[in-house]
Amino acid sequence: MDDETIRFDHRIIAELVAPRASVLDLGCGAGELLSLLVREKEIQGQGIEIDDRAIYACVARGLNVFHGDIDSGLAEYGDKSFDYVILNQSLQQVWQVEAVLRDALRVGKKVIVGFPNFAYYRARVQLFFLGKTPVTGALPYQWYETPNLHFLSIRDFTNYCRTRKIRIERRICLDFLDASRPVVVFPNLRAQNAVFLISNGGT
Repeated sequence: MDDETIRFDHRIIAELVAPRASVLDLGCGAGELLSLLVREKEIQGQGIEIDDRAIYACVARGLNVFHGDIDSGLAEYGDKSFDYVILNQSLQQVWQVEAVLRDALRVGKKVIVGFPNFAYYRARVQLFFLGKTPVTGALPYQWYETPNLHFLSIRDFTNYCRTRKIRIERRICLDFLDASRPVVVFPNLRAQNAVFLISNGGT
């Protein structure tokens, strides 16, 4: 796989993960990110995915993936049994956001969360001037086909972590129009996507 074909959020996540770490990818899709981490970071990776076709794609890549629903919980995993738990582009698609995050923070020493920023300025313009559900690079779906159940912003997630004493160790905000450089100034307005590295505040 050439660097040109690797998604920028996947590249950012790969930079956050330590070599030879243990990783649990929740909602791993077809396994592109897990495959990248296995290849470049030599991780011990495991995925959980609900879509059968995506699981077949993971198996074809030689990945260890279980069929499961993230909302059902992670009771079978012990505390801190993985170095990293990843929720990339999947948190906004679960029903029980708080329960899923609590479980991820329990099972993982660190948790990586990536999501589209609903407060991106183009989304605001479409909603305000056109009166339509926004469609952007990070939110590419029409309202009737979107898998997203929750529409959150970078500020929303930052405030959520603060009120629940979740430590934000890193925050990288990206604009897919120029994803080669993180957005530093007014990220809640200018970034289409965000990646957070978080951990329990008490650990």
